[in-house]
Amino acid sequence: MTKILMVCLGNICRSPLAEGILKNKVNPNTVFVDSAGTAGYHIGNAPDPRSIAVANKYGIDISKQVCRKFTVEDFNNFTTIFVMDNSNYNNVIALAQSPEHKNKVKLLLNFGDTKITEVPDPYYGGDQGFENVYNLIDQACTNIAKTLKNQ
Repeated sequence: MTKILMVCLGNICRSPLAEGILKNKVNPNTVFVDSAGTAGYHIGNAPDPRSIAVANKYGIDISKQVCRKFTVEDFNNFTTIFVMDNSNYNNVIALAQSPEHKNKVKLLLNFGDTKITEVPDPYYGGDQGFENVYNLIDQACTNIAKTLKNQ
């Protein structure tokens, strides 16, 4: 089974959306998707209500997700770790204990159809920021799902 982890800073905006979107595009019998944050600000909380709302708008329910912090053990538990931006990338790479661990970490938007390389953090913005983030993540997850299907 392929195991994918989506990572952002707090695990309440971007990575829960990425988890929900990718889960919606893959076969749950062959692909497991989870999410985590590099900071422990929101451990145990549900995703941001604005992330829940934009996901619901597209028929995806992420309201039952529970925020958690990324751990070193995640390197052993996941096949690929997708991070939302360079700061998350650097935070995750700093915990890597081997070249194998480092090779698992990838920027999510490297799989997008845009020149943008980082998913912006919509936390301090309005609803349009969440819509934009949803679209960027959806595009990348569509490409990831196609890649997984062809493996």
